[in-house]
Amino acid sequence: MRFHVLGLGPIGCLLAHNLRSVLPRTHPVTLIQKTAKQAWTPQNAAAKITVENQGVRQSTDAFDIEVFDKHSGSGGGVRFNPKLSREQSAGFTPNDGDLRTEPIEALFITTKAHSTAPALSHLAPRLTSRSTVVLLQNGMGLYEDLVQRIFRNPESRPHFILASNSHGAWLKSVFHVVHAGIGHITFGIIPDSRKRDFEKSMADESKPLYERSLVLDDITRPDDPSFDQYRSLRHTVAVLQSLDALGCKWSPIADVQLAMRKKLVVNAILNPLTAVLGCRNGGLFKDESSQNMMRSVCEEAAAAFRAQIEADTQSWLDSLAPSVDKSQVPVGRVPKELGADALQREVLRVTHVTRGNMSSMLSDVRKNNPTEIDFLNGYLVRLGEQYNIPMPVNRALVQLVKMRCSIPIDQTF
Repeated sequence: MRFHVLGLGPIGCLLAHNLRSVLPRTHPVTLIQKTAKQAWTPQNAAAKITVENQGVRQSTDAFDIEVFDKHSGSGGGVRFNPKLSREQSAGFTPNDGDLRTEPIEALFITTKAHSTAPALSHLAPRLTSRSTVVLLQNGMGLYEDLVQRIFRNPESRPHFILASNSHGAWLKSVFHVVHAGIGHITFGIIPDSRKRDFEKSMADESKPLYERSLVLDDITRPDDPSFDQYRSLRHTVAVLQSLDALGCKWSPIADVQLAMRKKLVVNAILNPLTAVLGCRNGGLFKDESSQNMMRSVCEEAAAAFRAQIEADTQSWLDSLAPSVDKSQVPVGRVPKELGADALQREVLRVTHVTRGNMSSMLSDVRKNNPTEIDFLNGYLVRLGEQYNIPMPVNRALVQLVKMRCSIPIDQTF
């Protein structure tokens, strides 16, 4: 089975390195580059990724490399030829033998949130209902955006896995990533449009709760008549579970969404404030004003999460048969981790751990790159609009970041 990785920043390189480390060479790992110019580097020619942790370097090689094909309307990729010069690569027109248009079985995406939909639009012709897509981005609302814009038909929609990452990494050079902060990756499977229950074993009442766990056979097994439909999903989950160095854990999707909400709030505070103020994470919350800003964002987010959970619970109750006793269901029970006080503690904890770090949004602003603000505070603003929760501080932060991005960095003092 072939695994594709799209988005070769620090997390993408870290993931690709670990995939190549655990997979037998009979399972190719393909790195996708947007342009031939990006692909043509000495590191790409050697097809090698180096990961450095506490001064110790480890390298993996034997990657395949594809480049988005501007000539193809079928989502094709061009097989990268390291023998061509940079100039020859840029002007290369592929023939049929150079094009890769076969269906993609498993696709790991670590691009910036705002870049994901355009990239998937290009690759969509190669993604089928048997494909598996793993989303590893900051922010929330991306999956819903992809469903609305690209994968409207549930019958042809790929399987999706959502993942929340807490590793810290940065690129020292192309394909050389420094693994600066050891964390973990929690992932879960979006519910199946065909109603297969991937979490069935968690409801097994013959076992005590502490003995229940998610099981690969709940996805599919070799004697399943629908095995081919779910094969890539099972294999992708199995591979993720084997990435011990990344601390990957398969969790119920509700637990993953909880982790993503907590991370969303942290990023919705640290990223815009550091981007606007031009400071590292540790420069925040030493004054009353930034503490007030943090508190306001947490309170707005907590109110929106509560409204969303209450509405989702009520919708589920309304779908139950009339014979079901609904009086015993705790409507809108919000996890304590999503309360405003708990969110503030999480923000302060992450700020302390990452106090020497430059946020990704500050880095984007300094490089004049687009930011992920629409999937951070912008997501919270849209959530507030959906449930009639005022979001004045989050709305202001969205505007401030966009104002900051509109001013060329060399015109600041």
